Amino acid sequence: MHREQRAAYRGRREQEVLARTQEIDAQVAALEGLLAEGCTAAPFRTETLRREESVEPFAPGALAQPVVMPDPNRYQAHGGAWTAAGRAQAQQEARARFEQDWYAAQAAEARRLADLEAYRGQYEAWASARLAEIRTHNAGIADMVRALRAGEPDTVVEYFSAALYSSAAWPDGFPRQVSAAYDRAARQLVLDWELPAFQVVPEAKGVRYLVGTDQEKVVPRPAAQRRALYRDVLAQSVLLAVRELFAADELRVLDGVVLNGFVDDVDPATGRAGRVVVASLSVGRAAFQLVNLALVSAVDCLTGGLGGNLSARPDQRVAVQPVRSPAQVGSGVVSHGDGEEPDLLAMDPIAFEGLVAELFRARGFQAMTTQRSNDGGVDVDAVDPDPISGGKIVVQVKRYRRTVPVAAVRELFGTVQAGGANKGVLVTTSGFGPGAYTFANGKPLTLVSGAELVELLHTHGLRGRLGDGTGPSRGRSGTAGQGPEPEAAHGSDGSDEETFDEDFNVLGMSWHGGVALDVCALVCAGGQVLGDEHFVFFNNHATPEGSVRMMRSFAGDRAAIRVAFDQLPSAADRLVLVAAIDPEVNPEADLASFTDAGIRLRDASGTELDRLVVSDGRPGETALVLGSFRRRASGDWDFVLGGKGYTGGLEELVGDFGIEVA
Repeated sequence: MHREQRAAYRGRREQEVLARTQEIDAQVAALEGLLAEGCTAAPFRTETLRREESVEPFAPGALAQPVVMPDPNRYQAHGGAWTAAGRAQAQQEARARFEQDWYAAQAAEARRLADLEAYRGQYEAWASARLAEIRTHNAGIADMVRALRAGEPDTVVEYFSAALYSSAAWPDGFPRQVSAAYDRAARQLVLDWELPAFQVVPEAKGVRYLVGTDQEKVVPRPAAQRRALYRDVLAQSVLLAVRELFAADELRVLDGVVLNGFVDDVDPATGRAGRVVVASLSVGRAAFQLVNLALVSAVDCLTGGLGGNLSARPDQRVAVQPVRSPAQVGSGVVSHGDGEEPDLLAMDPIAFEGLVAELFRARGFQAMTTQRSNDGGVDVDAVDPDPISGGKIVVQVKRYRRTVPVAAVRELFGTVQAGGANKGVLVTTSGFGPGAYTFANGKPLTLVSGAELVELLHTHGLRGRLGDGTGPSRGRSGTAGQGPEPEAAHGSDGSDEETFDEDFNVLGMSWHGGVALDVCALVCAGGQVLGDEHFVFFNNHATPEGSVRMMRSFAGDRAAIRVAFDQLPSAADRLVLVAAIDPEVNPEADLASFTDAGIRLRDASGTELDRLVVSDGRPGETALVLGSFRRRASGDWDFVLGGKGYTGGLEELVGDFGIEVA
């Protein structure tokens, strides 16, 4: 038994080291076949950027099924009455039951038809907006194609940079930094393209199991073999990048390409960090198309057949002279993913999607960008490999400057449900309104704002900034880039007029029912108001610093409050909105008729940016917590639905928040 156990143990250890050796062999095989495998990748096309002009068909579900009307044959008189009067009464009772059920079914059918019509209206509005968005996107692609055909340098550079970034030919972990310029007169694209570092070639050749000492021994790869393989990988990478560029050139705007392959390292000549060019190639389309890339020796093809330069010792960062640099072209040089922090707001959309996919990979997920057409609204497909909490994740990427509308969050939720995914993630360069956070609450959705994205990138060794590096402006409900907000003021003639201040949001309150309400706000830390002066109501129209102020009804709302979220006291972590019966106008009323209530988030022009639905009132209650805006760790604000009611009016309610009413 002991010998059998030892043999089984030895077998397991040998299998473990064999698996590790096979993994190393697979890495080497992938490097050796990089060019041949990459040539099988589908070329980048402008058509893949277009979106199909179609939306999901109207699917009303159970609303499409009419209510079944009662069958009169099933309503027969019960019992065996002996008299004619008894039988007549039984028939009358059966008829009454039938009529009751028939009227109830008719009412249910009427409700169904009304709900179906309302749902159809919602669908048509959504479908119309979705088609408009798709057509706007496709119009932008058409403009890009026209500019590309005309050879506009910026468009040419952006398009071919996107082709390199979105290519599926590159293994995971390969760098993707590019600086490029287009020589319109020579029809030549000149670019610096980052190549993998020496560490891409495994230092180990395999692993052996030493039975006597029960240890694993790493067998080193011969230095000469490792250097030769690295040099071959660099040559393959240069040839593959040039192949991707020419393959993507469906409009024939390139007659030639100059590619300088560099590594980000310490320049041995200066001792300073920088780009070390280890390969350089200038080649025309005609000459390149004569090469059978699937069968060539990459080093011989690069240095001999095409006349390029390749460092003799790239592992020691021995540089070569670039044939031509982008800066020598004379037109503007566009860079993506270079040593400086790239501006996410100015980044190519496809490159931005690639960066988000790289972030997911850095966090341990399997992730790749989707094809542009028929992507179902998904920009990145990700898989969490965790066997318990993992699963499919769909990612949408919004490179916005303005607040992401709540409709985009609803669309993501629909994509998650339709695709059978475990989770949806919406990543943006801007921010989200309170309505977006409210809708996402309790659903398998994660919202990543611009500030949070930059923090995640830096945490995982990636680069990115927003504009000047300060990130999107926060506030005004924690969103970025909102428009100006209204402020009540008085004209010089004494009449009331509205002036506008860019530092404020307007929270407009609307509801159905004839009841008169006082809408108030409390600036709180936790569940306690900061002080009596931070309770804004009819007798205290503003907080001391002016961050919260009552205003007259705005743009059709029945009550309104303006808020400067950026200016709220640092001790405050929530802004609570409440409503109470006005006892002078409706002394006997309660909140039973307070229905269909909502808070509209508006900009200064009165444009509705978001709508937050709040709870209906209940009989006997005379005051209600509508909800609260709460400060998140990132500094943004999200809306949390309220609903707690009080029978003792506003006095009882504010007492819960630490205000003593005399």
